[in-house]
Amino acid sequence: MSIRIARIDKTYGAKGPGQTRALEPIDLDIHDGELIGLLGPSGSGKTTLLRIVAGLEQADSGSIHFGERDVTRVHVRDRRIGFVFQHYALFRHMSVYDNVAFGLNALPRRERPSTEEIRSRVMQLLEMVRLQAFAKRFPAQLSGGQQQRVALARALALKPDVLLLDEPFGALDAKVRQELRRWLRHLHEELHFTSLFVTHDQEEALELSDRVVVMSNGRIEQIATPDTLYRQPANRFVFEFLGDINRLEGDVEREVLTCGNARIAVPGIASGRHELLLRPHEISLATQASDRAHLPVTVSAIVPVGAEVRLELEADWLGEPWLATIGHEAFERLDITRGKRLFALPSQLHRFDAAQPTTLIPATAS
Repeated sequence: MSIRIARIDKTYGAKGPGQTRALEPIDLDIHDGELIGLLGPSGSGKTTLLRIVAGLEQADSGSIHFGERDVTRVHVRDRRIGFVFQHYALFRHMSVYDNVAFGLNALPRRERPSTEEIRSRVMQLLEMVRLQAFAKRFPAQLSGGQQQRVALARALALKPDVLLLDEPFGALDAKVRQELRRWLRHLHEELHFTSLFVTHDQEEALELSDRVVVMSNGRIEQIATPDTLYRQPANRFVFEFLGDINRLEGDVEREVLTCGNARIAVPGIASGRHELLLRPHEISLATQASDRAHLPVTVSAIVPVGAEVRLELEADWLGEPWLATIGHEAFERLDITRGKRLFALPSQLHRFDAAQPTTLIPATAS
């Protein structure tokens, strides 16, 4: 089921100084079977948009179509959606089986499947979410991850046209979130349902989504695949929101940026004051400066994380510490310890003070 959102906007409060614009006119087309992530900071409008699609709130103007069906003014109960909340919203006095069957049993008599059909569908869903052995348990007897899978099975029981999820893994610890993300991705590929989910977790959005919609201040900043979003951010907000960044500000003369006792070649940049950005993984370290870069730093903190080591780098020419991520091989080869003096060698630099975002690749890492 495709979704077409056309010129949807929303304002809260009476006209005047206290009025808040939650959504500027939003246009968004979601393809049949697509898994779309709405990503943005608190107050960006992502949850408001999700609730309007669900029918839990009404937009001030615009339209929403599910396929060819105009649902703009259709009540939430008639939109044929499944909704999964952050805090599960399970009925504590009902068993897992009864929670999943609730929506089916609540249907009008003429639409309600037979008892045997309900049982068959519920058990099939519980098997799908790997909880068939827990059918008789109550929510309090399940882990957070298991409860969220029950909530998802309940949402799918009515065979909704669209599945909506509001911060579905926000209440879970990091390891369980990661497992459930993989599981939901596999389930989506198996069932091919159309889904829209809200998150403020960049990693979650990039891992789960076919496309990501980045929002801020009630508007869409960029719509793209995770790879495009990360490699080709449309603007500075998107670049900064999708992970840690380092800043380098200085004066450029003859295509060389100077900041205190630091300098780096910046081919193609005109003279003047400029700020460049780079991500932690775009920094390598060496015991000597290169011909194109002289960026002396001191290691102030070391944090091993899985296959990489995260370093905090300080220097008198830096306004704030830099973060760098390197592999264990480079870490051991350089014999890095706290307080060690090294030289940073950026592989890429990004500039957003021009009309179009620019990525520079200085010859500094060789």
